Amino acid sequence: MQKTFYNNLKKQCKIKKSRLCIGLDIDYKLLPDNFNKTIEGAFDFLKVVIDSTSDLCVAYKLNMGFFEQFGSKGYHLMENTVDYINHRSLTIADGKRGDIGNSSKMYAKSIFNQIGFDSATLSPYMGIDSIMPFLEDSRFGIFVLCLTSNPGSNDFQKKIYGSEPLFISVLNMLDQINNENIGVVVGATQEEEMRLIRKISPSMSWLIPGIGKQGGNLNLSVSIGNQDDSLGIINVSRDILYYKDSSEENINSRVRYYHNQIKEILYGK
Repeated sequence: MQKTFYNNLKKQCKIKKSRLCIGLDIDYKLLPDNFNKTIEGAFDFLKVVIDSTSDLCVAYKLNMGFFEQFGSKGYHLMENTVDYINHRSLTIADGKRGDIGNSSKMYAKSIFNQIGFDSATLSPYMGIDSIMPFLEDSRFGIFVLCLTSNPGSNDFQKKIYGSEPLFISVLNMLDQINNENIGVVVGATQEEEMRLIRKISPSMSWLIPGIGKQGGNLNLSVSIGNQDDSLGIINVSRDILYYKDSSEENINSRVRYYHNQIKEILYGK
C-alpha cells in the first residue's frame, strides 16, 4: 500500500477501531494543580495525555494559536509535542493557513518539513492556488474549512453566491483537484447541512469539531461522516483534556467513553 496520508489515516482507524481525534489546546488556567503553569508544566501535562490516550486516538490536533501565544517557547513546545507523539497517532496542525502560492509553500515547508506534522487545516478563500502547495507530497494531508461549527459560520459560509451557498462552492472547487489526501472541516453543530455535504462529496474525509462543550450530535456526526469509504474524524478537545480534575484516570476514562460510543455507532455492540 502506497504511503499516503489517507492510507495512514485509514490504517489508524482500522487498527484502533476508532475515529477519535484529541485537540491538544493548552490553557494555563485549566491545567490541573499538580502541574506547573509554565511551558515545562504544559509539556508534562501533554505527555500524560498522549501516553494515556494514543492507543485509542487516531490523531492529535494542535491548534497552533494555543502554542503561538507563548512565542518562540510555544513553537518549541509544539515541536517537542509532535516529536513526543512520534507517529503513535497522526498529527494535525490546526493553523487554518491559506495564502498566495509562494507563501503557502513556505507554510507547508514549516508545518510538514520543519515541525513534522502529518496534516494541516487550510482556509480556502484565496483560491485553489493557495491549497496546491500543501498537496505536493502525498505523505501529507489537508483539511479545508468547509462549514465550521461556530455561530459566525453564518456570516459567509452559508451566504448564497450565484445559485449556491459558499460552502458548496468550496466543495466543488476541491472536487476539481480530486485528491484523496484532501478532507474538509465540517462542524458537528451543522446537522441539516451535513447530509448535503456528504451527498455532494460521498468519499471525502471529514474532520468534525464541535463535539463536547459545543454540543454537536455525536451519533449523527459519526453516522454521516463515515458512510461507505469515507472517514469522519471526531475531534474532542476540552471535554477530554479538562474533564473533571484532568487526572490521568479521568482523561483515560473520558477517552474510553468517546471511543466506545464511536465504536458502537460504527460497528454495533
